[in-house]
Amino acid sequence: MGETTTLYRAKKIQATPSQFFQPGEILIENGKIRAIGNSVKIPNGCKIIEWKNSEIYPGLISPGSSLGLAEINALRATRDLSEVGTHTPAIEAWVAVNPDSELIPVARANGITHSLIIPMGGIISGTSGLLQLHGWGIEEMVIKKQVTLHLWWPGHGLSIPQPSLKSKTKPKSIAKQDKERIKRITEINEYFDQAIAYQKLKRSGDQSFVKIPSWEAMIPVVEGKVPIMIHADESRQIKAAVQWAQKRGYQIVLSGARDSWKHADWLAENKIPVIFRHIFSAPPHRSFPHDYYFKAPGILARAGVSLSIGLPLGGWATANQRNLPYHAAHGVAHGFSREKALASITIEPAKACGIDQRLGTLEKGKEGTFIRTSGDLLDIRISVLGMVLQGDEVSLESRHTRLNSRYLNRPKP
Repeated sequence: MGETTTLYRAKKIQATPSQFFQPGEILIENGKIRAIGNSVKIPNGCKIIEWKNSEIYPGLISPGSSLGLAEINALRATRDLSEVGTHTPAIEAWVAVNPDSELIPVARANGITHSLIIPMGGIISGTSGLLQLHGWGIEEMVIKKQVTLHLWWPGHGLSIPQPSLKSKTKPKSIAKQDKERIKRITEINEYFDQAIAYQKLKRSGDQSFVKIPSWEAMIPVVEGKVPIMIHADESRQIKAAVQWAQKRGYQIVLSGARDSWKHADWLAENKIPVIFRHIFSAPPHRSFPHDYYFKAPGILARAGVSLSIGLPLGGWATANQRNLPYHAAHGVAHGFSREKALASITIEPAKACGIDQRLGTLEKGKEGTFIRTSGDLLDIRISVLGMVLQGDEVSLESRHTRLNSRYLNRPKP
């Protein structure tokens, strides 16, 4: 953390999604914002940095990725995305992150300062941790070890059996598919009921009580101290998951949420935060318009849903985390307001991670964490020129910049 007092002057400072200073100044002292505005009183001995042709934005927060858990998706040895087993609540994803991953600096180079690292696999896959994408070792990078528990809700879609001459496997009937879905949901309910029973036994002071890591990990969840991130995409799946959480009184965040725009008013009314991961998903049918999902963020935001924009989860998306601002920007061209788009990659994911008092906007008392750009953050033509994390300037060097420099300076034939 920076131990000096530094004043940054820029052409524009986007303090919050709805408030900016043009031109603006931001005073950082001991890693935190001491003052911000059009004209800030400069203390004695203050270092002044002129960024007059640049714009300043809060650091971008990815609301879910596998950064540090996957490197080259085609090589199994470099993938550590999921754990064996269907119910592994004791897993903490941040522990497995490789801090020397080449993909972390690549994401950082385009303004991503923080990312929620999500475990995958099974039904209850463990808890996610929030990392800042810079630091010496994983212990220095992690800023919140337990953000949410992850629950992958069973699908509610029923496929019509299509016999195939090539396949030796008999297609499942609709009745059997429905029976399997009900069984999986029953197992989820039983698991949470057992967690509650374990919690009560622990409180009772029974001498026969023995600690079990998996159930210990569930106690903060059933007590409401750790929220649940439910991954659901299809319309019926979303409704079933939200109704389940309401019945049990759990605080949830809806992730994936492909069809969430169809229930925008209902989700807003029930105050369900949404992380939408399908801006660039193809329409489900060839006859549907090309902008079928481009319009979804605008519909959700206008309804009043607390909306974050994220990329799809999994190994293939890990290398593309740098494109996060362009996912939000694409919605702007289809009815998503610029203000809401900026919020969806800054303050809204900060709220979903429970760190909005620390990150997400540039306000007095918050962390001095921000990025410097050559223009409007949502314009694909601009460049990220600098990054400050907790008052310290961070290098934007990555494998991409090193290769660029190498081949620009290749020997002449």
